[in-house]
Amino acid sequence: MKRALYISGLSLILFLMVSPVWSATQDDTKEELNAKEFITEHLADSYEWQIVSDGTKHIAIPLPVILHSKSTGWHIFPSSHFHHGANSYKGFKIASEGEYKGKIVETDVKGNISRPLDLSLTKNAASLLFASLLIILIIMGVARSMKRDPMKPRKGFTGLIEMLVLSINDEVIKPSIGKDYQRYAPYLLTVFFFIFTNNLLGLIPVFPGGANVTGNIAVTLILAVATFLIVNLTGTKEYYKEILWPDVPTWLKVPIPLMPIVEIVGTLTKPFALMIRLFANMMAGHSIVLGLTMLIFITASMGMAINTSMTVLSVIFTVFIDLVELFIAYIQAYVFTLLSAVFIGLARIESYFEKKKAVETEKVA
Repeated sequence: MKRALYISGLSLILFLMVSPVWSATQDDTKEELNAKEFITEHLADSYEWQIVSDGTKHIAIPLPVILHSKSTGWHIFPSSHFHHGANSYKGFKIASEGEYKGKIVETDVKGNISRPLDLSLTKNAASLLFASLLIILIIMGVARSMKRDPMKPRKGFTGLIEMLVLSINDEVIKPSIGKDYQRYAPYLLTVFFFIFTNNLLGLIPVFPGGANVTGNIAVTLILAVATFLIVNLTGTKEYYKEILWPDVPTWLKVPIPLMPIVEIVGTLTKPFALMIRLFANMMAGHSIVLGLTMLIFITASMGMAINTSMTVLSVIFTVFIDLVELFIAYIQAYVFTLLSAVFIGLARIESYFEKKKAVETEKVA
């Protein structure tokens, strides 16, 4: 609580200092801030990793641009050649409007605009790689520490990671999947820490944070597809029997396979729900934080009294939402892992006779 109040106080002082400066700037330039465009641009991917910007000066880490043009072949160069999207380079530029806004396009001699094959390392991709490397270093470090003295109780950060691993493994994976849960534990634990780490990094407004990785539907799509493949490639015969020939009246299966179609659609809606739930929640959280912050600058032209009061309210609500987002960062990773484990467990079902045989075997043993 003391730390939260301390952060809130620092944020309030910072915003109170920035607000009058922004107000004066608005009075001089007579420009109106487009909050929707501002939020959209900050949530979108980019070809550089911005560290700080004051509107005129930009400090950013350029990322490699890898393009293939049908007419000129392969091109590899740093994104700094675009100078924050203001310039073109070798016939390529970052579109500022239209359907390709924010993407690299190519303009030929006739002025036609087309999209080259773009394999560039963007901010989201770089953040994804950074988070993956960070997870590897953390888990390997904790594993090395545990291997040296496995019976020693752990404290601090190592104890926190151990607690997370044990809680997810013993309270989520094991009860949801059953007897062969250890087969799926590495994947599910990796998914949990990947989502949790990227969620936390997304809440950090400065480098190496600030990327909207889990709020990118392409990332959540790949995670959902991975779960979908594991569920359906390792499903039991009983699982496929319930999909293709469920235990319902025959007229619901032949001549029109009504129930099998419903079951097959159900196998597709499960990963779709995983994808949309994570994407929508993380995107909404970032949008709310940015929207609350923008209240300060939107009200800058309404006078010092209104702007100051809105600044105070904006800081209070922003800090509150940030604290909620810390909780949501864990909840979303937990829910994705839990639902994935449940779906895998449902695909590992056994027939009544197999269960009876297993119980009799255990009794004999």
